[in-house]
Amino acid sequence: MPASKPTLADVARAAGVSVPTVSKAISGRSDVAGATRERVLSAMNELGYLARGATGGSDPHGIVELAIGGIASMGMMEIVRGVEEAVFRSGRSLVVSITHHDGFSIDRWIDSVLAHKAVGVIVASARVSGGTDRLVAAGIPVIHLDAGSRNNPDDAQVGTTNWAGMRDATRHMVALGHTRIGFIGGEAHVQIAQDRLEGYVSALRQGGLPVIPELIVEGNFIFSGGEQGARRLLDLDDPPTAIVAASDLAAAGVYHVARERGLSIPEDLSVSGFDDTVLCEYLSPHLTSVRQPLAQMADHAVRMLDEVTQNPSGPPPRLELSTTLIERGSTAAPGHR
Repeated sequence: MPASKPTLADVARAAGVSVPTVSKAISGRSDVAGATRERVLSAMNELGYLARGATGGSDPHGIVELAIGGIASMGMMEIVRGVEEAVFRSGRSLVVSITHHDGFSIDRWIDSVLAHKAVGVIVASARVSGGTDRLVAAGIPVIHLDAGSRNNPDDAQVGTTNWAGMRDATRHMVALGHTRIGFIGGEAHVQIAQDRLEGYVSALRQGGLPVIPELIVEGNFIFSGGEQGARRLLDLDDPPTAIVAASDLAAAGVYHVARERGLSIPEDLSVSGFDDTVLCEYLSPHLTSVRQPLAQMADHAVRMLDEVTQNPSGPPPRLELSTTLIERGSTAAPGHR
């Protein structure tokens, strides 16, 4: 029986570092010391990890299916781009299915995946995350990205520290002196929306501030949700002096409403986002945001397809990458309105 292919955890163990450090070294991050990177690359070469990634799966020229909620948010577009690049490097083809429309049927989608004999499926949609048992039973590996549910311990997953990221963004507002901090989240049924809400609540409590229900608004991660949430928050008799949004696009919606009302950012209203997409540099002032390593997530998801294919009976691989708060000009100490 042939030996199983090496995994990311095997590389980390051989190099004497953590799995996130291996991830950073692979992606060329500047915050990894040169000696550490060399040690990681040496371990990868010795174990044959790079050779495995260059072929991947039982069919190196097969089709990988990406199920994604939509591409209205820039974070989702970044995931599509990252998966596409990783799949191309592996010599395979990518099929993208948008799940958030009235005509979508999980059963028909699964029938299609089975019909074209996909070598693997990446799920970035809460609408699909609970309906992939038929694919797994057919021997098709399934990897769940953050946009899906993380409640099933049997799922192979790649995620980020959503809770910690929103906690850090809210802590930043608290440290600046804000005491009324609004939150614009995502759909309540989506796991990452819940994680980010819990991070916000935790930061308030750690900072000795009350959790005020009227300052918490459910959104949809896109521009319209940010607009609607901002109007609701800024219409309050005692509006917040800061708003933490669960996506950069929602934060852009907050900018739009603030400008409509003659409010200056950050003098009158501090704003932060989540994802750290290119949009942050186009907004004026540049947006403070929680950086998610979206491209790394996509790359690891494609690699995990190979790990599951080579070791289908093993424990599901799981990887959680760190988020980082990037401070820019959209946040400051509260002014006097």
